[in-house]
Amino acid sequence: MSLSSSPSAAAASPAPPKLEKKPIKFSNLLLGASLNLFEVTTLGQPLEVVKTTMASQRELGFPAALRHVWGRGGVFGFYQGLIPWAWIEASTKGAVLLFVASEAEYYARVAGASDFGSGILGGVAGGVAQAYATMGFCTCMKTVEITQHKMAAAGAKPPGTFQTFMGIYRREGIRGINRGVNAVAIRQMTNWGSRFGLSRLAEQGIRRATGKEHGEKLHAAEAILASALGGGLSAWNQPIEVIRVEMQSKKDDPNRPKKMTVGNTAKYIYETNGLKGLYRGVAPRIGLSVWQTVCMVALGDMAKSYVEKLTGDKVTAKH
Repeated sequence: MSLSSSPSAAAASPAPPKLEKKPIKFSNLLLGASLNLFEVTTLGQPLEVVKTTMASQRELGFPAALRHVWGRGGVFGFYQGLIPWAWIEASTKGAVLLFVASEAEYYARVAGASDFGSGILGGVAGGVAQAYATMGFCTCMKTVEITQHKMAAAGAKPPGTFQTFMGIYRREGIRGINRGVNAVAIRQMTNWGSRFGLSRLAEQGIRRATGKEHGEKLHAAEAILASALGGGLSAWNQPIEVIRVEMQSKKDDPNRPKKMTVGNTAKYIYETNGLKGLYRGVAPRIGLSVWQTVCMVALGDMAKSYVEKLTGDKVTAKH
């Protein structure tokens, strides 16, 4: 009996879905670049400047940092480093993340990882690739622009951004313009891993609270809340960001280590400013994360329809 029923049982059981590699579409890359450029050109760069100022000058609180940035150049002081470095970073990091994360997620699934696990692995791989491909030198140059002492007050003409870039390159080579890139990689790796996981946990909580536990679509406000909670809570790794800023900063301090690594920079910050110093700038960073979420989630659908009309290609990326 069991022998005769086994063929029919095998025929009745559904075959596992075939695993397919997702194509990298131009429309996805265009959408990611457009949303990132909008985010950084509006509130993104001002929050980045305040965060970097607080992380490099750790004696300043939030109001004092705002006054300090304003004193450096008024409204334009909040946009130091935007052109070209923040624009280069914004227009390329999305493409790098999407391509590498998609490939890593696919091969993780092939190896037997779950959807959740492969998603985190894809985010981690994409974050590391971002750091070494484009974000390393962009964050370095943004930090130099924000933290270097201005010469105009002494009557000298301050160097332009490309003069500064070439000056560092001539003195220190590729390593000079990528200073702190290892800290950037650690930050991006932990950022994307924790953002993905914490956003998913927040979404599960919202679904339980609203009775949408069976896959019903979340409202825009609910999706924004889940992503904002995930992004805000992922600021637990702010010490890595403070270390990154200190490594890339051009401020003068004879007590700083001559050859800065992630380890000795962390020790220097702790010895000079204590544990609180390692969390300087966490408030504007949380604000930055929430604004990124609003841009990617709230404006994502409107941007999708525009990009689809422009390219004639259906956007499949989730932003």
